[in-house]
Amino acid sequence: MIHNLLAEFLSTALMIVFGVGVHSDVVLNNTKYHGSGHLFAITTWAFGISVALFIFGGVCMNPAMALAQSILGLLPWSSFIPYSLAELAGGIVGAVIVWIMYADQFKISAGKIDAVEIRNIFSTSPAIRNLPRNFFVEAFATFIFITGILAIVQVKTDGLSAIGVGLLVWAIGMGLGGTTGFAMNLARDMGPRIAHRILPIANKADSDWKYAIIVPGIAPFVGAALAAVFVKFFLHI
Repeated sequence: MIHNLLAEFLSTALMIVFGVGVHSDVVLNNTKYHGSGHLFAITTWAFGISVALFIFGGVCMNPAMALAQSILGLLPWSSFIPYSLAELAGGIVGAVIVWIMYADQFKISAGKIDAVEIRNIFSTSPAIRNLPRNFFVEAFATFIFITGILAIVQVKTDGLSAIGVGLLVWAIGMGLGGTTGFAMNLARDMGPRIAHRILPIANKADSDWKYAIIVPGIAPFVGAALAAVFVKFFLHI
């Protein structure tokens, strides 16, 4: 159990290092790849998740995936909360590591880049704030995400699953990410959002906990539960 929790913690932290790291690279001043855009960022998220899966194997890295696996009997219900907490902690630590790496750029960018843009390096935010629609987008994206992963892992080819999940993330990011930023994962959003709140970042924007709890917090669990039912009764996986 301890090994599994460490794997969830470390893999989630590594995912966030890639993800929050690329957003820092794109948004902050005086980075090598400032202004590279969303294609650059989404591709890095996708590749980063594949790398984490190659290193740590069949980890969840996502409380929504842990829920789906618990519903399907692939993970004991007693592991759901510990896994989720380990992943949340990994999200916080991964974001803190990125802040340490980019501390000079955060300092240089203070007051020159909008505070909400700085917050969005760490956490997701809707392009247009409409909570019911934002909730639907995150739930639907998570439904596709969890269903896709559970189908991909049925292909018993070494290394293909990790690549397949990365391609899935890339496709969802490009096709479904333009409205909410496609969190699909409480640990991915809440962990770095907490890090943003506690780190000594100048001119800090409000954390927007209402959005955080309703959309990237709750909606992924709804999508994951629906995915588990769909996978079990329609795909018969």
